[in-house]
Amino acid sequence: MRFPLTAEEEAFSRQVRQFCADRLPSRLAEKVAAGVDLDRDDYVGWQQTLADGGLLCGAWPRGHGGKGWTPLQSYLFDEECSLAGAPWLLPFGVNYVGPVIFTFGSEEQVARYLPGILDATTFWCQGYSEPEAGSDLASLKTRAVRDGDHYVVNGAKIWTTMAHWADRMFCLVRTAADGKPQAGISFLLIDMKAPGVTVRPIVSMEGRHHLNEVVFEEVRVPVADRVGEENAGWAIAKFLLGNERLLVAEIGKQKRTLRLIRQSLEFLADGGVRLAGAAWARERLAELDARLIALEWTALRTVRMAEIAAPAPAAVSMLKIRGSELEQALTEFAFEVLGPAGLRYDPLLGLDDAEPVAVRRNGAVARYLWARCVTIYGGSNEVQRNIIARSLLAV
Repeated sequence: MRFPLTAEEEAFSRQVRQFCADRLPSRLAEKVAAGVDLDRDDYVGWQQTLADGGLLCGAWPRGHGGKGWTPLQSYLFDEECSLAGAPWLLPFGVNYVGPVIFTFGSEEQVARYLPGILDATTFWCQGYSEPEAGSDLASLKTRAVRDGDHYVVNGAKIWTTMAHWADRMFCLVRTAADGKPQAGISFLLIDMKAPGVTVRPIVSMEGRHHLNEVVFEEVRVPVADRVGEENAGWAIAKFLLGNERLLVAEIGKQKRTLRLIRQSLEFLADGGVRLAGAAWARERLAELDARLIALEWTALRTVRMAEIAAPAPAAVSMLKIRGSELEQALTEFAFEVLGPAGLRYDPLLGLDDAEPVAVRRNGAVARYLWARCVTIYGGSNEVQRNIIARSLLAV
């Protein structure tokens, strides 16, 4: 049973679906489906294609170059792109710092930074987590000391996705040590090519480099690149996290993974029995399918309500928990289905063009290993449960 959409929303989905069919390069979709590494040009090229079609920043207000999409339209856009096999839409500029700048920034900052996000020519990264302050942002220690028209920044950020490709970072820094920890945080825009910025690669356990540690040593950042007032960065950080987490369940990607599993079951056999007909595989597939349907409807209800008012923190936290746990379950099942054969089909070991495409596409080992982190990033699931407890149990 399909979640009810208006005729206008159905037409919007078809528009995005057709755009992907017409403009998404087949080789790029094949790389995404195979789970092989994408390079900077793959991500940026797709974002520039979306920008050319007026779809990159569609959720932005019309006055800032967007189309004023509703939260549900943003959800449908994300789903259709994922199902088409498009690369992950890097959110750092489009969904994170862009809305921060046009909401809290100065006219000069709007004029200077929004064009590079709208046309995907500026690559942004996010400087939140630190070596000793992962999900506890309020305990961050990176310091920014005022020196005339500049701040001098010292400290480090960690798990910084794609910082090695980034032109700029939006960064939380400590500008005061008195009072509550949240009260002394400011929000800076930092040039990643500035003297004193060092990017150190972190290779994750699936053997890929997409994470980094970023070290700041006497980095001078103009005061003009502070968004909002000094020591008022916590409110901005919470605003950004609200944008970050609304689509965190990633339903489109989950559907794509389930589709690949189904295709694999049609080609694989165990003891001469095709796995698609094995009782254990059918039962597990039915369980995961039911979980995905329940998650999808819950996400759609939350997004629909977001058109009226900001969703409750507990609702968003619940989506994050259920979505990340389902992603881990799906990748684990894909790994179980392929078994030892998964090593042959893993993109880290190369692709075998003689194998059925549906099987070659899984990249099961790398997907399984990478998915271990999804219950940690974006605020660990333990933190999300604390948010739910405080919201609903008043503890």
